[in-house]
Amino acid sequence: MEQRLLGKSGIATSVIGLDGRSLSGEYGPLDNVMAFTVLAEADRSGVSFWNTADVYGDGLSETRTGAWNAFNPANRVIATKVGRNNELYPARHQYDRMRRSLEGSLQRMNVDCLELVHLHQLDAKMLQGDQVWRWLEDFRAEGLLRHYGVSVQTPEQGLLCLDKPGLTSIEIVFNLFRQEAAETLLPAAAKVGVGIIACQPLASGLLADKLTALSQFDARDYRNPSNAESRAVLGLPYGGFSLPEGLKAVEQLKALDLAPHLALYQLALRWVLDHREVSSAVVGVSSYEQLHHNVAVAALPPLSWDIHQRLRELPQRLALGPQDIAVPA
Repeated sequence: MEQRLLGKSGIATSVIGLDGRSLSGEYGPLDNVMAFTVLAEADRSGVSFWNTADVYGDGLSETRTGAWNAFNPANRVIATKVGRNNELYPARHQYDRMRRSLEGSLQRMNVDCLELVHLHQLDAKMLQGDQVWRWLEDFRAEGLLRHYGVSVQTPEQGLLCLDKPGLTSIEIVFNLFRQEAAETLLPAAAKVGVGIIACQPLASGLLADKLTALSQFDARDYRNPSNAESRAVLGLPYGGFSLPEGLKAVEQLKALDLAPHLALYQLALRWVLDHREVSSAVVGVSSYEQLHHNVAVAALPPLSWDIHQRLRELPQRLALGPQDIAVPA
C-alpha cells in the first residue's frame, strides 16, 4: 500500500484509509464479528489510516476500533473527531466540555494519548477565532493528543484555518461530484504543509454504483431519509445531493464512458488518489470484500490527462455546483 505524508507532520498514512462510520452501523447493521473481520482485513491489506469520531454510533466506532487496536497492536494511525456530541453541539463548545469529550474518546479507544484529533465541523466564526485553537494546544501540552486538525464543510472554511501554526490536517468531502476543493483548498494546504483527508470519495455509495431508487436503508443508517436526528449531527449523505439527483448524475457519468476498462468505483477512487495533495481517501465498507476491492485501486495506474480533463468538466456538465450545506466527514 502506498504511503503518503500527512503534510509536514511526519505522519505516514495509507492512501486508502478506513472510514470508521461504517463500523458504527450508520451504513447499515454491522455486528462485532463482521466489524472485526473488516479491521483484520484492513491490517492485512496495509490500510494503516483509520478515521473515526466520537459521535459515530454514539461511540461504538471508537469502542470497536479501540478494542481491536488494544489486542492487535500495529503501526497504524487512528484519527478521531470532537465537537458534535450532545454536550458540545450545536453551541455549547467550552473548554471543560471538550476536555471531557476527549477523555471519553481516550477511554473508548483504550489509549493514553490520541494520535490525531479533528475539530468536527465547527462554525466558521469559531474556526476563525483563536480560542478553540488555544484549547487544542493546551490539550496537546497535557498529553491528551499529539496532533490536531479540522473537519470542514466547505473549502472556504478550510482556508480560514491554514494560518493556525499547529494545524496538521484538514478533512473535507472530495469526490467526482464535489470537486471544488481541487482548485482552492488543496494547493493552498500543500503550500503550507497541511495534509488533506478526502472523505466520501464514493459519495456515500453513489459512486460504488450499488444504489438504486428502490434501495432500502436500516433505521439507523444515516442515508435513511427518515433518520433526521442522525443527519442533524452528521450532515447529509451523497455529498449533499438527494438520492434521485445523485442517481441521475451517476447515470450521466456512466453514459460518458470515459474509462470503459474501469468500474465506476475504480474511476472515482483513482481520480481522488491522483491528486497528490490528498494524503488518504477514507472509504466506508461493510465487508472485507469491499475493502479488498478498494485497496486494489491504489495499485492501478493514474488516469490519463485526457480523462482528468473531461472529469474536471463533470460538475458543470451535470449542473452540480458547490453545496453550501453541512456534509459528513
